[in-house]
Amino acid sequence: MIRVLIVEDELHLAEGLRFNLEAEGYQVEVVETGEAALEKLQRGSAPFDLMVLDVMLPGKDGFTVMAEMRQAGQFIPTLILTARGHPEDVLRGFGAGADDYLTKPFDLAILMARLRGLLRRREWFLASVNSAPAPSPAPEAFTFGDKSVHFDRLELRVRDQVFPLTLMEANVLHYLIRHEGKPVSRKALLEEVWGLHEDTDTRAIDNFMVRLRRYIEEDPRRPRHLLTVRGVGYRFVAQPAQAAS
Repeated sequence: MIRVLIVEDELHLAEGLRFNLEAEGYQVEVVETGEAALEKLQRGSAPFDLMVLDVMLPGKDGFTVMAEMRQAGQFIPTLILTARGHPEDVLRGFGAGADDYLTKPFDLAILMARLRGLLRRREWFLASVNSAPAPSPAPEAFTFGDKSVHFDRLELRVRDQVFPLTLMEANVLHYLIRHEGKPVSRKALLEEVWGLHEDTDTRAIDNFMVRLRRYIEEDPRRPRHLLTVRGVGYRFVAQPAQAAS
């Protein structure tokens, strides 16, 4: 049975979500604070398959909970709920490691569709992990140097290390790799990957790239694969023989 953790301090909203998710056959637990959510994730005997996380919480807010989860190696697909729908807030959520977001007030049917989408991706991931190795590399994999990105498994392999990726991290890498060698503007990332179509502060994208460089680059301060194109955005280079940031 699919287990869902709802982190929401508005009890009428939390109970409404619980009712609708349980009607779909999910097992649901509700907590009201970020601290309680982190404790549940740390000591839970059975892992959760999905989390719905409010931003405005007493104590630790949702952004902080999201970041601490990911730092602790918790890669549960997570949808952030926020009453703050400014692009900067959305980007901050993605930068902390969220997989999707929805602004309040929201339509219940849309929320349920978003959650089903995240669960489908989770199922694809688990199926790929549990299946026998394919005789040839999966089509959704890309190798550069001693690194490989497996989009079907949502993971990055660097020599003998494996880094799980969030859906958004995988989407960003996939977009940059598809445009390998070409400058990709911050505006293009906003529109094509994050789905934002308005002017906004792009510093959140820069912060997001800092985290990706920690995974990929031997020296994140001197990147060789994820290069900054000054005044434009970023450029992915698979074979950085002559490239310079």
